[in-house]
Amino acid sequence: MSTTIAQNIEALCQEQGIDRELVIEAIKEAVRAAAKKQFKGGEDIQVDWSPESGLELSASKVVVDDVADPATELSIDDAREMGGDEVEVGDALLLPMPMEELGRIAAQTAKQILFQKVRDAVRTNVYDQYIDRVGELVNGFVKRFERGNMIVDLGNLEAILPRGQQSRGEQWNQGERIRVVITNVSKESKGPQIEVSRTSPELLERLFEMEVPEIYDGTVVIKSCVREPGERAKIAVVSNERDVDPVGACVGMKGSRVQAIIRELRGEKIDIIEWSEEPSVFAANSLSPAKVNQVRITDIENRQMEVIVNEDQLSLAIGKRGQNVRLATKLVGWNIDIRSEEEIKREVAEQMGAMIASGAPVPLAAIQVVSAQQAEVLGEHGVTDIDGLANTSVDDLVEFLDVSLDEAEKILAAARSVIEIREKSLQTATEGGEPDEAATGEVEPLAAADETDETGTAEIEPAVTIEVDPSDSAPVTDLEVAAVEEETATESDVATPASPGEAQTSSALESSSNEVAAIESSEEEKR
Repeated sequence: MSTTIAQNIEALCQEQGIDRELVIEAIKEAVRAAAKKQFKGGEDIQVDWSPESGLELSASKVVVDDVADPATELSIDDAREMGGDEVEVGDALLLPMPMEELGRIAAQTAKQILFQKVRDAVRTNVYDQYIDRVGELVNGFVKRFERGNMIVDLGNLEAILPRGQQSRGEQWNQGERIRVVITNVSKESKGPQIEVSRTSPELLERLFEMEVPEIYDGTVVIKSCVREPGERAKIAVVSNERDVDPVGACVGMKGSRVQAIIRELRGEKIDIIEWSEEPSVFAANSLSPAKVNQVRITDIENRQMEVIVNEDQLSLAIGKRGQNVRLATKLVGWNIDIRSEEEIKREVAEQMGAMIASGAPVPLAAIQVVSAQQAEVLGEHGVTDIDGLANTSVDDLVEFLDVSLDEAEKILAAARSVIEIREKSLQTATEGGEPDEAATGEVEPLAAADETDETGTAEIEPAVTIEVDPSDSAPVTDLEVAAVEEETATESDVATPASPGEAQTSSALESSSNEVAAIESSEEEKR
């Protein structure tokens, strides 16, 4: 029996990779618990193991003169009968107990305790083995699916790939090879101990370390990495050697290195960006593939900056549903506000227009060719507005700002153009006020003339009188009346009155004269 137990112990140790002494202690603990449950006498039960004799069960009792507790104490006379005359008071004797008295229930209890002890030992061994491997890339096979989670076989144990750590653009089949990165190792007694991921940025970093030797040996360093799994990723790299291009090393010959990683990630787009210590330069690089015109740091404490791009680059810089700027913000660690060049120009024009109209001094920041740092330097030398800048000589400007002669002339030309615009606008506003007043004074006589025309019309209308001899007159037919009305309408449409009063007077006169002419012509025909 002892040989069989020893063989089983060796097989268990080799299969689970645990220590032999740990298994033996677990067996002893299980048998001790089963014996206590079987005998229930309160004895101090001891279990010993030896490869020759196997398991030995005994009760430990202390030798005393007067026995108070028979379960743990033994009288001196009984002890000397069992152990000889050498036994003295205070010694502890191990009294053998029959293993055959352990029944089925006790054996079942020992089995459960043994399994639990071995399981705990295995989990402790796995935890100690993998706790230092968090963030490491491992290979496995898809074993099964459980309620959306994927169970990955790593060879000697199983790991769980939760639903939240799976990329949306990936579909896996049972038995397919998969690469994952270890994200968590737990010591809990339920469920898989190892949690792996396919969406962690560490997966992208480990893949680059495998494909790019310069990253593996430390020549090229990965500074930061962000991902939106299945869609796009950005990785910032820098070289420790001046002769090595970090972006080119990651891309590889004709893109061979990065294409291998894209295939592993099932088509996820990757932007490789050169890292920079200057936040503005790093932010401009991180918005790739968009081209950035200017970067302004608006708040250093709150880490906020403003990026200016052309109108045709605005949508590209923002990205689909804001994806590009969102990844750039995470990569740089600053809040990035993207604005178009045209929008900035409109705002600057409005601000300068308001300043010019009010006659207030225009600050240096209103000119785009002057940066915030240059404005601070000029302020230290007493140049605080456009007027002061325009009066500064080219040599002083070159000395103050440490710029080239062409740049200094460009800055002065911009300042002087603003002053010219302000002077022209003020001159136009001053000269434009007088003609308006003169025009207002000439309007009143025209209104008076209109009133006179209306009054004249009222006096003229009674003077148009038609007298017809009743004896000579004949009834006018409907056709003649229609002809008269048609001629009147035609002539009135052709006439273009100079004023409302004149139009009313002329139309009345013409209609009356037409009626008289029509009646006279009709009478002559009848005669």
